[in-house]
Parts: sequence; C-alpha cells; structure tokens
Amino acid sequence: MALAAGSGGCIGVEDVRRPAPSALRREAVAARQLSVRAFDRVLDRAWARTSYTGLTAGLHEEPHPGHVSSEPETPGIADEPEVAAGGGVRSASAQEWPASPMADLPGGAAFGTLVHGVLEVVDFSSSEVRDELVVAGSAAGTERFLGIPAADLADALLPALLTPLGTLADGRRLADIPTADRLDELEFELPLAGGDTPTGEARVGEVAALLRRHLPADDPLAGYADDLAAPLLVSRRMRGFLTGSIDAVLRVRSEDGTPRYLVADYKTNRLAGEDLLTAWHYRPEAMTAAMRDAHYPLQALLYSVALHRFLRWRQPGYAPEVHLGGVLYLFLRGMCGPDTPVVDGMPCGVFSWTPPAALVTGLSDLLHGGAS
Repeated sequence: MALAAGSGGCIGVEDVRRPAPSALRREAVAARQLSVRAFDRVLDRAWARTSYTGLTAGLHEEPHPGHVSSEPETPGIADEPEVAAGGGVRSASAQEWPASPMADLPGGAAFGTLVHGVLEVVDFSSSEVRDELVVAGSAAGTERFLGIPAADLADALLPALLTPLGTLADGRRLADIPTADRLDELEFELPLAGGDTPTGEARVGEVAALLRRHLPADDPLAGYADDLAAPLLVSRRMRGFLTGSIDAVLRVRSEDGTPRYLVADYKTNRLAGEDLLTAWHYRPEAMTAAMRDAHYPLQALLYSVALHRFLRWRQPGYAPEVHLGGVLYLFLRGMCGPDTPVVDGMPCGVFSWTPPAALVTGLSDLLHGGAS
C-alpha cells in the first residue's frame, strides 16, 4: 500500500477477494402425484413391408430327403428355398442325356449370389462374352471365395447364354438380347391395400381364387391353387408394402415391331440330389414340380404385377394382353447350349409360363385393395 501511495498513481492496489457465497436454499415445491401413462393406441399387426420371401417364410424350414440347397438372389435373403429333386420316376437313360455344364460346380447361397452378380453386369450379346464372364467372375471373387477359377465359371455359364429360350422368346437366346433390351435387377416397392394409409387387406389364400378363375385346366400350374391352401400360407395377410427385385426384364419384338416384355428369373437349384446332373433333371415335368414345391408361381405372379405397374406408366399404348409376354424361370444348371433337348416344346432348363393378363391385372387389383 505504501509503495502504491508513493508511485504517483502509477501503481494501484485493489482487493480482488470474492465475498463468500451465500447458502443456496431450495424453494418449497408442492408434492405432485405421479402416474403411469396409459397406452391407448391400437397397433396394426397386419401392416408390414414384405416380399415373396416373407410371404413364404417357414414353409421350407424342414428339408426332407431329396431336397436340394437353395441360393438367394440378394445376399442374406434366401428366395430359392429347398425344392424336391427330379419329379416323376427316374429314367433308366437319364445319364444318356447331355450332362449339365454346371454339374461340378458347388451349390449354396454364396454360389447363387455370385452367379446372379456376374449375370447382372455381363453383356450377353457381346462377341467377347466369355471374356466378360471371366472378368466379372474374377471381380466377384470366384476363386477367392469359392475356390473356382473364373475361367471355369465362365465356361460353365456360357452354354446357358447360348440355349434357345423357347416360344415365349421366339427361339431367341440370352445371347441374342442386347443390353438395350434388358433391364437388370428391377427393384420395386408396391403399396398393399393403401400402403401407409391402409384401406383394407388381402390374403394369400385369395390368390388361389384368382388362379382357379383364370387358369385353364391344361395350364401346367393349374394345380398350384391347391398348394396355396397350405396352413402357414393361406391366411397370411398382405397389407403395407411389397418389395422385391426382378433378375431381368427382357424385351422382345414381334415381326410388326410390337414389344413384349418377359420376366426372367435365374435359378441355380440343383435338382438331382447326389446323382450325375443332366438335362433330364430339368425336363418340364421336373421343373414344374420344383416350381410348385418352392412356391415360385407366387413369386412369378408378384413379379408380373410389378412389371404390369411399371409398364402402364412407361409403355405408350400399354395393353396387358399385348405387352405382358410371360415368365421365364431359367434353371441355369439344365441349360446345355444349342443342343439342349426340347421336351413338349420346352427346352430343358427353361420353364416358361404365360399367366393370363386378366390374372395379372386381377392380382394387381387385389393387392391394391379393390375387388379381386
């Protein structure tokens, strides 16, 4: 203090000590009575985002003798359930039929997923398609993940691209369809009975009534309506959204230039158990049995509805009976190239089906929530 007094005002001294804080006192608060809030909303348990896989879940969880491994289209989603091998009495000359080019390749989910990925990126009509298959297989990791040289996978898949697809495609092969006429992995999400704002609901069993109404008695899948009566399936409700992805939509043109659109689905199911795999295992009778056992007809119809809704917004002058060309389920292991046997007008490995346009539009109305 003395130093400051004699500094002529150059030095100042201030007391910076803070006063002691006053004691905090809590204000008196009146006691409140607490209660548990009541949940008075109603949950819509029927509403779901589902798919073919979801609708058929639980139907194939108990494999039985003769069933084969499944391969999914989308990693983690198995939509190729185990299906019965063969179909009918085994022919003594089965081994005399052309051997499957994929007979020595493994089954399982990883293999099926890889094959789908390869086919999605390859230009089937390219003059160097084998080289493209090798490159795509190598990029997908055939050798790293499956122990299969990419060249071996390419040689096994090439015959499938060179197999005539039958009457629905006017005898064309996949190799005859340029990328401009092929739409890969068409994803869809369709509202069911109003979607976010439900207006009703449909049940899987109602699809059976549509099948009985529209399929002629000689249709190869006429009996599938009875399969939909499975206890785990018939009462399943469709309300919310339907999702999925179509492997490929193929556009073929009639002689007058009118386009027709085909739903194409690749299947890598092995239908021979432990037997030597030949084209015989993929004759129409065997494929029909496999289709019904796996509930593929339901998948085919749902995909046809998705294509129908896609085209009605995009195809000028769209008419379902003109532009919906049908369904091709391509069992790749049975497609043996140009010399693939043809049985009852159907190439082995190529299951073709033409659901009537009225069946497709009727199912679309049912899913929408209108009259079936």
